[in-house]
Amino acid sequence: MQKHIDDFMKHLKYERNASPHTLRNYESDLIQFYDYVAPPDEKGLRRAVNVRDIDHLTVREYMGKLYDLKKKKSSIHRKVASLRTFFRFLCREGVMEMNPAKLVATPRVERTLPNHLTIEQMVRFIETPDLETLLGKRDRAMLELLYASGLRVSELVGLNITDIDFTNQTVRVKGKGRKERIVPFGQHALRALQEYLTVRGELLIEADEDKRDPAALFFNYQGTRINPRSVGRMVDKYVKMCADMHHISPHSLRHSFATHLLDAGADLRAIQEMLGHARLSTTQKYTHVSTDKLMEVYDKAHPKA
Repeated sequence: MQKHIDDFMKHLKYERNASPHTLRNYESDLIQFYDYVAPPDEKGLRRAVNVRDIDHLTVREYMGKLYDLKKKKSSIHRKVASLRTFFRFLCREGVMEMNPAKLVATPRVERTLPNHLTIEQMVRFIETPDLETLLGKRDRAMLELLYASGLRVSELVGLNITDIDFTNQTVRVKGKGRKERIVPFGQHALRALQEYLTVRGELLIEADEDKRDPAALFFNYQGTRINPRSVGRMVDKYVKMCADMHHISPHSLRHSFATHLLDAGADLRAIQEMLGHARLSTTQKYTHVSTDKLMEVYDKAHPKA
């Protein structure tokens, strides 16, 4: 079975251009299922498994074990979806005749409203970094760009300096599936980026020669390309400095970007394009977010309000 998993991972990486994050999730889900059907012994050896012997009852029993382990419904839903995609690949390759995971119903996942900040909170949050410091200028530029363009954190850390068009105020983004899109940004983000560029070289010289990536837009304090975890820690630091903000993540800036555009009357398909969503249904969740805006419209328009 391990060979089939390896072949599938190569398919995701080279044919579907899956992101490193997606690859890690798929591999983790499939290895966990492998551990279930053929648990390794004390020496790490497994019994041979013929994937053709795996049926829908095996997948259903695996789901039952996940429920017993108190796994979240969203986690179980993802793991079964990973198995469906894996077995679909094996069917396409002629290894299996039918997809056993296709016959298994996935748990219904409750749709939660994404956390987002009000415009006033967002302005205050973005202005938290100390612009008298080198890292403060970098952090301000990252926060401004995240909010101005609605980027995913993985997209932000993957940016190169050449991806920024300062003249037209646009950024070229490589999103999921390595699909490229062009997203605009405003004057505030432009000024923050220009201010950061005046000190960017000071961060770069901190890196060892063999670790330098001069093409990267954003560096960590060691002068190497910043990673998503560092951005998460940076956001957590500034959240603690803002007393009325809780459960805010880097992704909350993306949610706020979409919500504020929608509240201001932006077209949903335009927002879909800027966010890089493959399906409009993914973007439509933002139509349910702004209860305050809904009440404002109701109070102004309804005769009995």
